[in-house]
Amino acid sequence: MRPLLILHLVILAWAFTAVLGKLISLPALDMVVWRTALAALGFLGLAGLLRCPLRLPCGDALKLLGIGALLGLHWVTFFLSGRLATASVSLAALPTLMIWCSLIEPLVNGTRRWSLLELIVGGLTVGAVWLIYAVESRYWLGFSVGLFSALLASVYAVTNKQVVRRFHFATLCVYEMLGACIATVLLLPVTAGKVFPECPGAADFGWLLLFAFGCTVVPYAAFVRVMRQLSVFTINVVYNLEPLYGIALAALIFGASEKMTMGFYTGAGIIVSSVIMVPWLQKKAGSPSGCGGGKQGC
Repeated sequence: MRPLLILHLVILAWAFTAVLGKLISLPALDMVVWRTALAALGFLGLAGLLRCPLRLPCGDALKLLGIGALLGLHWVTFFLSGRLATASVSLAALPTLMIWCSLIEPLVNGTRRWSLLELIVGGLTVGAVWLIYAVESRYWLGFSVGLFSALLASVYAVTNKQVVRRFHFATLCVYEMLGACIATVLLLPVTAGKVFPECPGAADFGWLLLFAFGCTVVPYAAFVRVMRQLSVFTINVVYNLEPLYGIALAALIFGASEKMTMGFYTGAGIIVSSVIMVPWLQKKAGSPSGCGGGKQGC
């Protein structure tokens, strides 16, 4: 039971990032710059403790930095979605990652074909997405950004899956966090007209430390550990609970500001339920799961 409990705590920590994205007063881009910089330092320290090699061939290093840039852009758009709408809205869009993965992975991995089951679930998800747009039209922009964030996350997951087994997780995370940090820093002059991120106040810096270490470095290290002890099926089922945990935490912490219409919860429920059911249906059908090997939480 201990590995399963650790996995639930990891998913809970990742779900809490949507709440932290609202608690921190920095702009979404500045927040991700700080998060990735601090997380890169944390993984660098972990790599040193574990004596992991950090020197990589130039091609591999550039590839990992590029994959990290995708992750950074996903995080920026995810937190921007929460700012434009609510944490619940950004979390409701997140499970569509699985549908994007189902469509994109066969194009990247020639050994995998489109699954009829995943396409049917995709159709259900499209209907649920339409329902959310219909009943929460005031949040259309935030939800659209959330869907784009899920698309970026799926591209990250598919590309990361190709390399995740080639490197120690600490080495991989050092480069990916650096890539995410560099990409977001380069965006600052373009989108915000400044070269350096805004300096956080004392409260924000405390939240950022929790963000970087409590919701990134420690959970990912624990996630890699339990991956060796639990089946892919179990991991996929629990991983898909992240939006439910996040919506519950947001409602608990922010109260009335996170209260949505019944239509929203119906649409979100269809999306989350569909995604949770997929691992069971895939196990019965004996078909491989989607982007499980490349997942990394928010």
